[in-house]
Amino acid sequence: MIFSDESERVFQEKGLNEFKRHEAEKSDIPLGPGPFKAFLESLNRIQNAFRFEENKPIRTALVTARNAPSHKRAIKTLRHWGIHIDEAFFLGGLDKVPVLERFKPHIFFDDQLSYCEPASLIIPTGHVPSGIKNDCK
Repeated sequence: MIFSDESERVFQEKGLNEFKRHEAEKSDIPLGPGPFKAFLESLNRIQNAFRFEENKPIRTALVTARNAPSHKRAIKTLRHWGIHIDEAFFLGGLDKVPVLERFKPHIFFDDQLSYCEPASLIIPTGHVPSGIKNDCK
């Protein structure tokens, strides 16, 4: 989890329509940090050393179940933090495995086992046991 689960809590507690309203209303307010923000910042520092080279040793991608209108908040948060990512896939709840098969990451992290289990069949996968979907406060 790069971001806090503030938005996921709204979705789980109040449903999709309230989640969309919440995200549209707060689209200019950066999300809070999640447990992997510092890890992504570290990767970003390494990437910055290779910014203009063709064969950067690290590529990062955000593969998320979010879609419009909540995609704006995720992108604006990364920009606010000064973090560059190479790719972003906003899947709106669709299966992440086809994107992961195509992108071929060295490792994939997610906070939901429903995404980790199928991904682990094709790539190294780490479950991030954090947030409301994991009964963590």
